[in-house]
Amino acid sequence: MDAARRALDNFNNAVGSSTFGRIFRLEGSGHEKEIKNTRFTTEIRAGLTTFFTMAYIIAVNASILSDSGGTCECNDPTGGKDPFCDNNAEYTACVQDLNRSLITATAAIAGFSSFLFGFLTNLPVCLAPGMGLNAYFAYQIVGYHGSGIITYRMALTAVFVEGFIFIFLSLIGMRQWLVKVIPQSLKIACACGIGLFLSEIGLSYSAGIGAITGSKTTPLEVAGCPTQYLVDGVCESHKMTNPTMWIGIFCGGVVTAYLMTYKVKAAMIAGIALVSIMSWPRTTSFTYFPYDAAGTDRWNFFRKVANFHPIDASLNALDWDISKDPSHFVLALFTFLYVDIIDCTATLYSMARFAGVVDPETGDFPRSTLAYCTDALCISVGSLLGTSPVTAFIESGAGIAEGGKTGLTAMTCGICFFISMFFAPIFASIPPWATGCTLVLVGCLMMRQIVNVNWRYIGDAVPAFVTVMFIPFGYSAAYGLIAGLMTYTALNGLVYLTKVITRGYIVPDDEDQREYWTIVPHGRLPWFIRATQDVAAHFGHTHNVKADDASTKSGGSQERFRSDSKGSNTELDTVVVIPRDPRDEKVLRKM
Repeated sequence: MDAARRALDNFNNAVGSSTFGRIFRLEGSGHEKEIKNTRFTTEIRAGLTTFFTMAYIIAVNASILSDSGGTCECNDPTGGKDPFCDNNAEYTACVQDLNRSLITATAAIAGFSSFLFGFLTNLPVCLAPGMGLNAYFAYQIVGYHGSGIITYRMALTAVFVEGFIFIFLSLIGMRQWLVKVIPQSLKIACACGIGLFLSEIGLSYSAGIGAITGSKTTPLEVAGCPTQYLVDGVCESHKMTNPTMWIGIFCGGVVTAYLMTYKVKAAMIAGIALVSIMSWPRTTSFTYFPYDAAGTDRWNFFRKVANFHPIDASLNALDWDISKDPSHFVLALFTFLYVDIIDCTATLYSMARFAGVVDPETGDFPRSTLAYCTDALCISVGSLLGTSPVTAFIESGAGIAEGGKTGLTAMTCGICFFISMFFAPIFASIPPWATGCTLVLVGCLMMRQIVNVNWRYIGDAVPAFVTVMFIPFGYSAAYGLIAGLMTYTALNGLVYLTKVITRGYIVPDDEDQREYWTIVPHGRLPWFIRATQDVAAHFGHTHNVKADDASTKSGGSQERFRSDSKGSNTELDTVVVIPRDPRDEKVLRKM
């Protein structure tokens, strides 16, 4: 064992000191900005962990998008489109072929985008067609069997255009500036809310152990019943009796947490693999391939082991004739824009923070412009393959928790997705209850940052709590952050107006505890704002505010709370950025 450990250390040292290690700034590379405690084998293991937690997207995304009917056409002479299409053998065969094409397309775009993102940004964040966005794309925009506001082909065109708009916004610095403008407590709360969101996904049926479900009388209720007792998504009886849930809890959750307690490497991979292998035999009560229509279909696909289906049913299906329905096209484009920009921006920042690469002084992470541009490019490439918008996956937190700190994690995950194109039957057969508890554990790790929210001042605490609460309950990181921003603006705006109207006489007693915030964040402003300031200053109409002097920073609090996570030897480190103490910038009150 010692000999194997020494051989592994020698291998990691050799890779770290090579040109390859210097490119990715591994420990021992000699790079001036090398990332401490980064080892090649750790990055590979972290990438495998992220892949196993994301692998469900291969089958789930294809299933959701194929419900839209895609490029398949069903001409119902009676006008009752859905019943006619459901019983149309030719249409059903077309949708099944579309599903197989989308399985390949999903694996291809996830592999391409994750590998490219990791290589260009050196961040351990993986990309794939986003959950939530794909459901909105399929059921709201295109509609079930094409019954929505625009066609599948035109919706793909909207996604393609959206990607290039995002590239423009990233190049001018708007997406980076948006992150800096968001108050610090809200950014921390967003990361914690995403952790709860992950946990909620892990407890659901679609991508988890099935411990909770919706309810007819309450938003959520305890579930855990076998699928045959699910009626309209609600457990009618036999709650907490589903064998798959208990296998997921004990073999996937308790065993993984036990291994993590002793810092066992690849604990999450071990838990996922254990539950998956246990769930493949058809004779058990917790099999992924029961003797019914759905189980038999999955079993027949699983038996192929190696299979490649060409992307022929969804490749380059864009429709550029938007004059047929311009208003609905613009509506779909605008919706994709504002939901995706908030969702992806918040997720990318949260993952970068969890990875420990956010600069506590600027509030930005390395190569952020390149990161946002790469994400945007992958959105457009994905539309050419027939998929809904690509976004940063919150499941990347599993690989980060496993020790991933560089782009090698994302590249490893991308390579696994490329391989899964040829072994889709295997990777599409990882049951959701195998990864459910892993997502819950990652949510637990992300929630540790909640102590850094400024709970001392109600104007910071309430918006942060709204953000944390609304992300899982609203099932959207974007809308959760929007809710928090609206609450922050309304509450602190009223406090400011009261202070102005009373000339500083009526102020909150604990105002000195508030978190420092300014509309002009520290760091470089977007270039078009700086250009406008330069032009205005040239003509003498305004004073050119220097970006670096835009906000007064408390030296004492910065020195007290600045931490360099790159030098930490703990496996689950995060950057801790405590809000600056506004008492260092105390406001004089008029009495």
